[in-house]
Amino acid sequence: MTLVRLLYASRAATDAVAEAQATILRQCRANNPRAGITGVLCCADDTYLQVLEGGRSAVNRLYNRIVTDPRHSDVELLSYQQIGERHFAGWAMGQVHVARLNPGLLLKYSATARLDPYALSGSTALALLDELVATASIACQA
Repeated sequence: MTLVRLLYASRAATDAVAEAQATILRQCRANNPRAGITGVLCCADDTYLQVLEGGRSAVNRLYNRIVTDPRHSDVELLSYQQIGERHFAGWAMGQVHVARLNPGLLLKYSATARLDPYALSGSTALALLDELVATASIACQA
């Protein structure tokens, strides 16, 4: 099986962002283990940054569902690559609490201390996520 990593950004298509995020996380944690998908979700204000890892077919199917999911708008693919190993194998879907992050960490990778995945390259967004793993900033392991 070929493993891939897909990184995308989207905006919440609802004003109830916290409720939508909780539902997305709950569904990911219920469904991703069966599909062999792991990853991390960051939510800042109304913007999502998510990485999905797993078999090519499973990740592609999930991304196609996300693109048509009415909870997401402005879905933009940031990176898609074949990988030899997962970076986020410990999480059916980990969660980053962006509000709790040190602003200096965000400034290391972007022009402002606000997470804006649309302003990041795929490799920069992945480097940020890798550092979040290294600094134990990813919570809600499942």
